[in-house]
Amino acid sequence: MASIVSGLTSALGHLNGWQAIGLIAALVFGETALFLGFVLPGEAAVVFGGVLASRGHLSLPVLIGGVVLTAVAGPLVGYEVGRRMGDRLFTSQKLNRVAGPLDRARVMLRDRGGLAVLGGRFVAVVRALMPTAAGAAAMPYRVFAIHNLVGGVIWGVGYSLLGYLAGSAYGVVERAVGAGLAIAVAVVVVAGAAAWAWRRHARLASTRAGDAESTGPAAAAPPPAPAD
Repeated sequence: MASIVSGLTSALGHLNGWQAIGLIAALVFGETALFLGFVLPGEAAVVFGGVLASRGHLSLPVLIGGVVLTAVAGPLVGYEVGRRMGDRLFTSQKLNRVAGPLDRARVMLRDRGGLAVLGGRFVAVVRALMPTAAGAAAMPYRVFAIHNLVGGVIWGVGYSLLGYLAGSAYGVVERAVGAGLAIAVAVVVVAGAAAWAWRRHARLASTRAGDAESTGPAAAAPPPAPAD
């Protein structure tokens, strides 16, 4: 994953503004419409697009517009795919490797309805599966469309601005203390974020392992008490 993200950021850095925005928009669309989220979370491309906007390489309003548009359109395609597949989606051999996130999406849909579509937008692999799962679960289209629209706007604007602010903050540090210290600060921040993400992943894995043990074969029942 790290090498893919590195290659993506390198490619975006060498494209002109419109080409970079087009690539970012295509990745955001494909994440939920074509399951590209299994390979590359679209948020990585959006955040880096925001960084490029902070450096003046592309227009922030155009970036936000393109990201929001494709963040809303992609799930609509994913929903139609799921609606046509129906229950076959949940038994497909091709999705065995993401059975965990798929089950998580189904549980969220069952427990939260439309709010699952909104909340799932901010969970990387679940975001790629949620629209298709919603279609397969026959969620009413109006409910899905409303929550998808709200989530797409919040997600698209939020991650674009996150990258823009991060890039602007780096520029301020660089001007104030020099490039060397600015890079060091950036490395520390990235390392801290990576450590947090690893600990979170470890906790989730531990929780899933505990759940699996608790739902395993029941312990043998005690022998009946002897008759009087």
